[in-house]
This record gives sequence, structure tokens and C-alpha cells, in this order.
Amino acid sequence: MRETTPTVHLIARPALNIEGIRAYLADVGGQSWLDRRLEESGFAPNAGELLVEFGGRACYRSWEPGLNPNVTKIRTDQREYFENILRSAHGSVLEHANYSFALRDVSRVFTHELVRHRAGSAFSQESLRYVRLTDIGFRVPPALQPVRDQVLSIVERLEEFQRDAAAALGVDADGVPFHVKKEVTSALRRLAPLGLSTDIIWTANVRTLRHVIEMRTAPGAEEELRLVFGEIAELMRAEAPGLFQDFSQNGEASWVPAYRKV
Repeated sequence: MRETTPTVHLIARPALNIEGIRAYLADVGGQSWLDRRLEESGFAPNAGELLVEFGGRACYRSWEPGLNPNVTKIRTDQREYFENILRSAHGSVLEHANYSFALRDVSRVFTHELVRHRAGSAFSQESLRYVRLTDIGFRVPPALQPVRDQVLSIVERLEEFQRDAAAALGVDADGVPFHVKKEVTSALRRLAPLGLSTDIIWTANVRTLRHVIEMRTAPGAEEELRLVFGEIAELMRAEAPGLFQDFSQNGEASWVPAYRKV
């Protein structure tokens, strides 16, 4: 077996079609807003943040003064605009921006809890119906460190069983059909530890990210989830600082937003 540590990789973020945005604004008004944002960013805007702001301003036609007579105040500072969005719990506009993560060497304990957050998420997980457990990755959690040697011994025996059983069942012999290999592989995973390391690709919108980060870094959350979502929180604070501006880390390493249930 091999000992593992979970890692988090941001693999995708929103992309913009500036010409499409410009064409829309040419019709409804508000091109000065786009010009200002492009100049402020050196013509390299933060796609996720601009997309969320675009969605929010479309709701009230608040691109610039005069477009909507009911709107008397236009916030031109983007950070202040986002702070008002968060404070007023206008969370639906956050759902426009999606980010994808490759979560490497997390346990199936972790993935079983992660997939409970279905709203605003997409999942693609390594399949143990198709991927043979020739070696088992495993992380000994801090609570089990006092019995570390026994834990490793159990996992090594389970790994040895995987190899011995595959050999005894002859699944690697010449001419064995794929559907037989799949059936045996699927059955063998029942004799694997729930804590074995696996990979999952997770896509979530900003509204979901805010909720899950808060929930899964709270003191009562499972230790591995707190570890991984602490990293995700750090990533998103750097990736979209305006949309996560109200998050701060307390003395228990929990990430807590000033505005909840956005």
C-alpha cells in the first residue's frame, strides 16, 4: 500500500465572450460599464466575477445612471457592488459562475459526504467497477495515529487479498471477456476499506461553494473534509476575492462568512 495526502487542483474556471457582452449592452445600454471594467483589469477581467456582476446588473438594468428610472444609485466599485449582493442575499446571481476541482487521493468517506451536496454540483468519480485495486492508497487520520501500525497492517492484508483473489479467479488470463473482468473487479471492491484513496472531479457554482466551505470547515465536520475544504477556501479567496470577501478564518480554522445563506 502507499500512504497518501489529499490534494486540491483547480482545473476550470468561467470564460467570457466579451463581444457577446458588448453586443448585448449595445442594445440595452451600459457599454460604459464594460469599458470601465476592462480598463480597470488591464483588459484581463476576472471572468467569474464579471459574469456574476453582469447577471446582477441585468436584473435591475443598473449598468449606468438613467437606464432604469427606478434606480437612483449606481455602485461603480465592483467590490462594493459584490458586498451589497452578499448583504442583500441576492444569491441566485452567484450560480452563474462555476469552478471545477480535481480532488486527488481523497477517501471514499470524503466522496460519500461530498456527493450529498447535489444542488449546484456535478461529480465524476473514479470507478472501482473498472479500475482494479492493484495497490491501495490510504491516509491514516490523526485520530488513528496511536494505532497506526495495526491500521497499516489491516490495509496491507486487504491489498494482498485483492491481488491474490484476482489471480485465483484468473481474470488476467488470455481471452477473459471484459464483462467478466468488470464483474470480478466490481465484486472485489466490497473487500476494500472505505478509507481507500480515490479521485473525484467536482464542479460547483459560487453559491454552492460558499455554502459547502462554511459547512465542511465547521468544527463538527469530518476531519478530512475540514482539511480539503480549508484548501478550497484558500483557493477561492485568491481566485474570486470579491465573491468571497466576507469569509474569514477563526481560531478553530473554520471559514466563516459575514453573510450566511446568500
